Amino acid sequence: MKVKSDTIARTIVLMITLLNLVLGLLGKTALKIDESVIYEACSVGAVIIAAVISWWKNNSFTQAALKADEVMKSEKALKAANRQ
Repeated sequence: MKVKSDTIARTIVLMITLLNLVLGLLGKTALKIDESVIYEACSVGAVIIAAVISWWKNNSFTQAALKADEVMKSEKALKAANRQ
């Protein structure tokens, strides 16, 4: 099962807020994070994630590549059926 991206985002926000709280309790300067920093960080994160997914996934554009994808899927299905 795959962890959803919104779960990861909420966990990161929770970690940042807990760190900010602990720093405040220890008398340290709290993290000064405003909306623009959060926006920029999320934008950079989204671009990095999109780039990695685009790089990792098989992006077939030509008819020959699309046909090869179909052949690959049918071969994988056949192998899976033979294992059972």
